[in-house]
Amino acid sequence: MSIKYFFWLIGQVIVGGVTIAVDMLRPSPNVKPVVVHYPLRITSERDLAAFSTSVTMTPGTLSLGFHDGFLDVHAVYGQDPDEVLAGLAEMEERLNPAVKDLDRGAPGQGPGNPLRSTLIAGRSDDNYGPTETFDGPSKAFGERERKTDV
Repeated sequence: MSIKYFFWLIGQVIVGGVTIAVDMLRPSPNVKPVVVHYPLRITSERDLAAFSTSVTMTPGTLSLGFHDGFLDVHAVYGQDPDEVLAGLAEMEERLNPAVKDLDRGAPGQGPGNPLRSTLIAGRSDDNYGPTETFDGPSKAFGERERKTDV
């Protein structure tokens, strides 16, 4: 992890914290939680640990775990799952610039438009994108109505 990445991440933590604080002061917060299934391009244990920790440090996102070359991430602001995936791709590229031209099919990966993708998040047979969403931020996790995107 470079010094440049460290300072970029600190900036993301500050911006994310302010965004969430302002949103929570509104009468009706603009949250739409989503869990995305992000295809990883990094492979080293060091990079995987740094990436997962960076995701969790950033307000509004939480790393849920690795499996089969993917990272599941919970995002508070999941109105546009493609944007969440593109943000994760940007973070991964800033952490390890060598993966910039690798494309595993998620928005933001590979050369070109940062939101370019060959699939629609949440509706792909490749299981990229959101795996589940919940309505209503006021109910406890177990009480929310579960929806599965197919």
